[in-house]
Amino acid sequence: MPDRRAWFGRAGSRLSVTEKRQRISIDGVTVSAVRTDVRGAAWTFVYAPGAGSNIDDPFGVYAAGALARHGVSTLRFQFPYMEAVQRAPDRPPVLEATWRAVLGAARDGKSRLVAGGRSMGGRIASQVAAQGAAVDALALFAYPLHPPGKPEQLRDEHLPLLKMPALFCSGTNDAFASPDELRAAAKKPRRAQVHLLDGADHGFAVRRASGRPREAVWAEAVAAMIDWLMSIS
Repeated sequence: MPDRRAWFGRAGSRLSVTEKRQRISIDGVTVSAVRTDVRGAAWTFVYAPGAGSNIDDPFGVYAAGALARHGVSTLRFQFPYMEAVQRAPDRPPVLEATWRAVLGAARDGKSRLVAGGRSMGGRIASQVAAQGAAVDALALFAYPLHPPGKPEQLRDEHLPLLKMPALFCSGTNDAFASPDELRAAAKKPRRAQVHLLDGADHGFAVRRASGRPREAVWAEAVAAMIDWLMSIS
C-alpha cells in the first residue's frame, strides 16, 4: 500500500488547513456546521453525528483533524433538533432535508464528496444518496442496521439503490449489527466494502482489559477510510 500522504500529493509539504464555523439554512431554520478546509483537497467528507450527539461529536472532531493531515477536507454539522437542544431526533423528512441542504453547501466544484457519519447520521446520508443526492461515495461508521435485540427490524431496504462506492466500518461487538449481519447488508449496494474494528462496540469503545484506548480505535477507523478512498480514486 503506498504512503497515504504521498497518495494525496502532499508528502513532504506543509498542508494549508483552515477551520471555520458557519450556518446552513434548511426550510426557515439554520443549523451549525464546521468546515475544515485543506487547500487543494481531492475529497470533502460531509459528516453527521449519531442521534445522541451533536456538532462536537468526539469521533467527528477527531476524524476531521486526522483526515486533514492526509489532505481530506471535512464539513461537520448537526441536525435541527440539536440546535433546539431537544433529545428526540427530527422526523425523517427533516433529517433528509437537512442532509440535502448541507450537501448543497459542501459542493465547491473542486473536490469530490464523500457523505456519511456515525450511526443515524450515516444512515440518513445513505437514504438521501439512495434517493438520488449527488455524492461520490459513502462512509458509514457504526451503521445502525437494526435496533439492539431486534434483528428483524432491518434498515436496509434502500441499500440496493446505492450505486456509489460505500464503506461500512463498525465494531465486532456492535449491538446494532453483528459482523455477519453487516457483511450481508454490504452485499446489497453495488460497490461496498466492510472494515471491522476488533472488540469495539457501537460507540467504538473496547473492553478495558484489552488495554486499547478509544482513540486507537478511532485511528484505525480513519485509516480504513483513507485506504478505501485510495482504492476508489
